[in-house]
Amino acid sequence: MPGTGLLDTGSLFGNSGNDGSMAKSDYLSNQFLIAMPTLEDPNFFHSVTYICEHNVDGALGLVINRPLDMQLGEILEHIKVQESDPETRRIPVHLGGPVQQDRGFVLHTPLGEWEATLKVTDRIGVTSSVDILKAIATDAGPENSLIALGYAGWGAGQLEQEMADNTWLSCPADPEILFNTPDAARWKAAASSLGIDLDLLSGEAGHA
Repeated sequence: MPGTGLLDTGSLFGNSGNDGSMAKSDYLSNQFLIAMPTLEDPNFFHSVTYICEHNVDGALGLVINRPLDMQLGEILEHIKVQESDPETRRIPVHLGGPVQQDRGFVLHTPLGEWEATLKVTDRIGVTSSVDILKAIATDAGPENSLIALGYAGWGAGQLEQEMADNTWLSCPADPEILFNTPDAARWKAAASSLGIDLDLLSGEAGHA
């Protein structure tokens, strides 16, 4: 099943070694995984996943187009944070993936200085500490952010095999799609950045 390998996220938030079997440029960090129309797994059907880290040990990503029936205000109440901006309560929360859905992540730009941040690029990071939520609550958070519960994880070699099996398309991540495009439009928008019309792919499914 795609993206359900339970990874040691503690090791992913550190500097994992590279055994030299795969060039760094072959990894998919800071790329979108776009589910092929034939992928029927309900966890990833028509999904776009942002790959936060990919190395010899596996991969970690956040699905970015699955809003939950939940808003940030519910999380802030749960962690007993008093927000000062009423609009903060209405920030949507996404389902980041099928693993550890009780664990929160904030994908954001710029990086800032937070207690537990995985640096993906010089501009984009993913933070799992409460301090960033407190900052967002008082309108002192990062300029752009996406809040998710859970993540998608792949064990060593699993994502590479899924790519070989044509489970996914991949492309460089576009911050405009990541933070400013409506959730319902992200799947097609990500594919369009490759010049691909997913409706045409869907129409060709099952034909030689």
